[in-house]
Amino acid sequence: MAGQFEATVEINRPVEEVFAFLADGRNDPQFSPRVQEITKTPDGPTTVGTVFTSTVKDAGMKTGRKFRITELEAPRRIRWTEISKNVVTADGGGYDLESTGAGTTRVRIFNVLEGHGIGKLLVGFALTAARKDANAFGQRIKAAAEAA
Repeated sequence: MAGQFEATVEINRPVEEVFAFLADGRNDPQFSPRVQEITKTPDGPTTVGTVFTSTVKDAGMKTGRKFRITELEAPRRIRWTEISKNVVTADGGGYDLESTGAGTTRVRIFNVLEGHGIGKLLVGFALTAARKDANAFGQRIKAAAEAA
């Protein structure tokens, strides 16, 4: 079973600034408390093929995660896929950005979660938790992007 969660938020920053902030996954700990640490390979600007490697804490358990950027269309679209092997993965996700006026940006974030092995039994719980937190997650992105 797979499923999606998403959130949309208005950010009081120009779309180019929000795109740059979100394209650098090393900013994720500023709005995602589950991300304990994160690195980027290779160094330099984020491009298609860039991999972000993180340690996250979910339900009291730490796991390693690797995400590859699969699409990058400045300043409108970022897509990724999880390449790590975990029981529940984000097989696809991304940001859609749209300028909504002078200095404001609408951001839609989404992730498609899929369970593997025993994770097929757990993915429903992960989706429920992610959907419950989706609006708050969007607000954390807003706060972090506006503070950057």
